[in-house]
Amino acid sequence: MPKPRSPAPHASISVPRRVLLGGAAALSLAPRGTMAQAGKPQGSAAPGEKAPAAGPERILRVAPGSTRLKPEPAAATPVWTFDGTSPPPVVRIKLGETVRLKVENRTDKPLSLHWHGVRNQNPMDGVGGITQAPIAPGADFSYAFVPPDAGTFLIRPLVVGGSSEPSGRGLAGALIVEETLPPAADQDLTLLMQDWRIEEDASLLPFGQTTFAATSGRLGSLVTLNGAPVPATITGRPGSRVRLRLGNVCNARGTRIRFDGVKVYVLAVDGQPTDTFEPLRATLPFPPGTRYDLMLDLPTEAGASGSVTALVGNGLVLATLAVAGQPVIPARPAITKIGENALLPAEVKLQNAVRRDITITGGARIDKDKPTTEPVYTGDPNRIWAVNGASGSTGLTPLFSVKRGQVVVLAIKNATAFPQALHLHGHVFRLLHPLDDGWEPYWLDTFQLLEGRTARIAFKADNPGRWLISSTVLERFDTGLWTLFEVT
Repeated sequence: MPKPRSPAPHASISVPRRVLLGGAAALSLAPRGTMAQAGKPQGSAAPGEKAPAAGPERILRVAPGSTRLKPEPAAATPVWTFDGTSPPPVVRIKLGETVRLKVENRTDKPLSLHWHGVRNQNPMDGVGGITQAPIAPGADFSYAFVPPDAGTFLIRPLVVGGSSEPSGRGLAGALIVEETLPPAADQDLTLLMQDWRIEEDASLLPFGQTTFAATSGRLGSLVTLNGAPVPATITGRPGSRVRLRLGNVCNARGTRIRFDGVKVYVLAVDGQPTDTFEPLRATLPFPPGTRYDLMLDLPTEAGASGSVTALVGNGLVLATLAVAGQPVIPARPAITKIGENALLPAEVKLQNAVRRDITITGGARIDKDKPTTEPVYTGDPNRIWAVNGASGSTGLTPLFSVKRGQVVVLAIKNATAFPQALHLHGHVFRLLHPLDDGWEPYWLDTFQLLEGRTARIAFKADNPGRWLISSTVLERFDTGLWTLFEVT
């Protein structure tokens, strides 16, 4: 059986810390009962069981609104908001508490909210058209579940054939499940990167562009952090310790992020704790759907500064970091691992794994003899992408079915001309090394697969239901880049 390898040596990073970022709206759910059921790795009621008992629901109303993305005299941009505020909401609970939210849809399009990264019970996964009926305009739907793991997760709209528009209009958020004994930090900040495709007059470019769906997706022309145009300014006291939770909720934009001026340590990847390490060359890959929990200590000298930069073009500074005020005394102890999520599989035994091959095809064609020409797509605009020859749609037959507890190894081939960001629903996986002789030393639920490459992932199918393997580039999801499997 392959053994997990320790992380390769990582280069030191540099990025000064940050202070509070104005913008993310906090919605704290008070303690409301029910611990996750022991012995159930999925962490909440199985299909057919009652949802966890809990206190009153909180209302999350989705409706048209506006926000200022360009300075005056440009007009405010028409968007969709949660409860009338444009910053992405941050829902915070303690491990073992219940998320209970009633989503009221006051837009003119069907909606559902996917709890990205939560090993949820299947009816609560939030895929409209698969795990639930979409929430029709004027209707509502109640989500109630106990997340089995502490960590940083995302809230993303996900409706078969209709995800890009609600995301592109601004609907996104974060779910923070706090550890029973969280690591000490002076600040705990959630930073969500979005981008927006806007016109010169600050209106949103119309949706449904086939060219976007068949190529790189709806890449925005303006980037925000917690709903405000970048760069953000973050400040902390000299020597203070900051926990950063970074999430990519862009419609399509994947990038790498670099830290300058301060040393950063990775505590968790995709919400799951890992052995603490420093990012190689002070950078991290950041495709849509990815999250990192980071810890860093701000410099002790007044006036020090740093930055967090997205490696887009010549570099786009997302946030500047500075220190001010009185130093923190005494100095903090060394940064260490934040523990384990107890309900994760103890190991992934590959000897008797069910193995399946998955091939992604479709998208625009790039003429290799004329690489500078624009990609061309001439097929069905609603079925641009396919997995094993089938384009994802409501009623799709599962690609495979396994018994609960079975280990699964998927060999996923990207036979398209574009990198693909992929998400496994309801589970977490290990990214295997090429010869099955080890795996990357962290759990994932989202990763990027370069064009022409094949990657193998392994996971324990311990969560019953029908689950998606889906593109996190939402124009691609809307036009067929997803499949599903069944755990019985």
